[in-house]
Amino acid sequence: MARVPAAVRSVLNPILQGPRALTRHYRSRQAPTTIELVAQPHPWARAAGLVTVVLLGAWLGLLVVGNVRVPVGPMNTTMTLRPSLTGGTKINISPLGDLQLDSHNAPLRLDVNIDQLDPDRSQALVDHPERLSGLQDEVNEDVGRGTLDLALRSGVAVVAGATALGLAVYRRPRRALAAGGLALTLLAASGTTAYATWRPDSVLEPKFSGLLTSAPSLVGNARNIVTEFDIYQKELARLVTNVTKLYDATSTLPAYAPDPSTIRVLHVSDIHLNPASWKIIASLVEQYKIDVIVDSGDTMDHGTAAENGFLDPIEDLGAPYVWVRGNHDSMTTQRYMQNLKNVHVLDDAKAKTIKGLRFAGIGDPQFTPDRSQQTGAEQSQELAGARLATALRDQNTAGTPVDIAVTHEPDAAREVDGEVPLVLAGHLHHDEMEILPYGTRLRIEGSTGGSGLRAIEGKHPDPIETSILYFDRDTRHLQAWDEIELGGLGLTTAEVSRHIPKENQPGASPSPSTPPEGSPTASP
Repeated sequence: MARVPAAVRSVLNPILQGPRALTRHYRSRQAPTTIELVAQPHPWARAAGLVTVVLLGAWLGLLVVGNVRVPVGPMNTTMTLRPSLTGGTKINISPLGDLQLDSHNAPLRLDVNIDQLDPDRSQALVDHPERLSGLQDEVNEDVGRGTLDLALRSGVAVVAGATALGLAVYRRPRRALAAGGLALTLLAASGTTAYATWRPDSVLEPKFSGLLTSAPSLVGNARNIVTEFDIYQKELARLVTNVTKLYDATSTLPAYAPDPSTIRVLHVSDIHLNPASWKIIASLVEQYKIDVIVDSGDTMDHGTAAENGFLDPIEDLGAPYVWVRGNHDSMTTQRYMQNLKNVHVLDDAKAKTIKGLRFAGIGDPQFTPDRSQQTGAEQSQELAGARLATALRDQNTAGTPVDIAVTHEPDAAREVDGEVPLVLAGHLHHDEMEILPYGTRLRIEGSTGGSGLRAIEGKHPDPIETSILYFDRDTRHLQAWDEIELGGLGLTTAEVSRHIPKENQPGASPSPSTPPEGSPTASP
């Protein structure tokens, strides 16, 4: 009998053994059960998700709960903590604008909104003016109490917001509590960072915006600003107190109160035929009681005789006009300027005393609109600067040192390092302040004309920039300066930021009477 192959037997045996064996056979032949594997998220992804939930929940908590209404003196205010990349303090004084203080570096910003004057408390001050003497102490206590209350409420808001959002997202109490704990940790770390970077003297250098740009006297003048502002909380109280005066004046803001011991210099540059510049300059001259205007060049665009009529308003600006030639100003421009009344052209490096300050400068050796003198541009700037430095050195030797040197390009300005305390320049169309190696301060002004017609070439219009420099009338040293920035074409923004040299900051050692070691010559 022929032998049956094994493969055939495997098929026939279940049939011959009956239905149950057949069922077992075919079940065993089915495909194995599929086991589904669910990919688990990477630990870093889980951590990133948790941090996102915590930050979003904390932010929502601050928005909903994290503010406190505080009566501060005769005013009602709202204090709020807001997430921020730069930190600082912002005091909103609607409708007058706001002022910003670089008080700390932390991911939280303190917002103080001045809501309104309380009629009853204001009337009480009017009826009892003797209470004004204690108003600042009262305001100081109110600010301190409000800040503590805000810190406690913000902590609760941050933890509650992160916990609630964590519960909504994860639906697990443990994960939600973890989110709340992480939020509390981050808040504590932010508070520690703010405390470690706290700058009480930030009130010395506020930035104003809106209508407050018309009231820089809010923080004092160049002579008393250092001695009066030393403790942040007290000065915040002083600022809030002074706001009552602004509200009393409503639309008539207090004008800047000039200090008789201070000389005020308005630095402009790179007007580039923008007719709006003259109105801005005239307004600043009147508002700040400017003593001298310094123009570091490029008043024109092509330096042609046809453009000369643009310069005529200079005679009516109300202050002496000190001018140096820029690379867009021609000798034709310069000769026209020399014939205008009240204009002082600096080109031969000879010193001129104007309103108590001694100036010396040199015109730009290049005239670039016709593109005929491009070769050796940098060398020509260095030569011009060296010529000016020699003249300054001679003035120092003669005992009649120059207070301010003026050039158009910074390359020329750097050549006078060590020969003069301050040198002014332009050309770059943005402002900078730099301390040169031998101690001379270089101030580069932005474009007071908003770069002229070039403003429409880019995606965003260039701002209109100028600055006001405050000098001690006796020592002729720079005490402070205000940077003023107005929105360019089609924009209506305005900002004024106050700056104090480090040597004038509270606690700084007195400025030496001689320049730093290695300086070529002594200058005051």
